Amino acid sequence: MTTTVYIKNMVCDRCIMAVRKTIEDIGLKPEEVKLGSATIEGSIDTDQRQKLREKLQAIGFELLDDQRQRTIEQIRTAIIELVHYNNNNAPVNLSSYLSKKIGQDYSALSKLFSEYASKTIERYYMEMRIERVKELMTYGELTLSQIALKLNYSSSAYLSTQFKAVTGMTPSQFKRLQGDKRRKLDEI
Repeated sequence: MTTTVYIKNMVCDRCIMAVRKTIEDIGLKPEEVKLGSATIEGSIDTDQRQKLREKLQAIGFELLDDQRQRTIEQIRTAIIELVHYNNNNAPVNLSSYLSKKIGQDYSALSKLFSEYASKTIERYYMEMRIERVKELMTYGELTLSQIALKLNYSSSAYLSTQFKAVTGMTPSQFKRLQGDKRRKLDEI
């Protein structure tokens, strides 16, 4: 028997490692830990769940009990995976991708997400992509055209238009800025 718990604010591989360690530290055995969830060997009693909740909160995560919150976190996680970890460079239809990944009708997902997140799934996806653009620009290894190609924008001009719509500045202006103006993924 296994128990799956759903966790908010997991956005990267370091989050996975931190959650795995937290689960192990309270004496539970993680079978699988991935963005947004952890599968734990055996059952978890009320005291263990509360201890896990407290330990996760101490490091910036939240244990999700409500099904609607779980679904919203699954949407966020799926988009993070698509934007940050999908390296096949094939264009993706966002609604089909999310419906398949989460196993629910896109219109229901869209309505739920908009209701709880105060923005549309499309807006969240666009903001996440722009944060990825900022990250890649900060590294300075790729040109804007290469970034546009990597993130499946139809052109660097379209990327620039979206970038300005989200940030209020052009990619060139962003590059000239001193300091890191990127947002944390869990704050988008």
